[in-house]
Amino acid sequence: MLILKIALIVVLVITSLLLTLFILLHKGRGGGLSDMFGGGVTSSLGSSGVAERNLNRLTVVVSLVWFASIVGLGLIARFSIV
Repeated sequence: MLILKIALIVVLVITSLLLTLFILLHKGRGGGLSDMFGGGVTSSLGSSGVAERNLNRLTVVVSLVWFASIVGLGLIARFSIV
């Protein structure tokens, strides 16, 4: 059980970092913090539609793995004897 807990903690840390990175890579929609730091300037150097869709899919998959690892750690903490 200890090995599973350590593996889930490692997965949680890695997916947390990846999720932060992927969210920051998304194109700003305007009107928020992205405008404050110069993200409101439109340029043709942004990601294309296909790349943005793939980034969306990757973000959803990583977030589901992140959620599953949190649920798994919660279940281990709830039902562990030690």
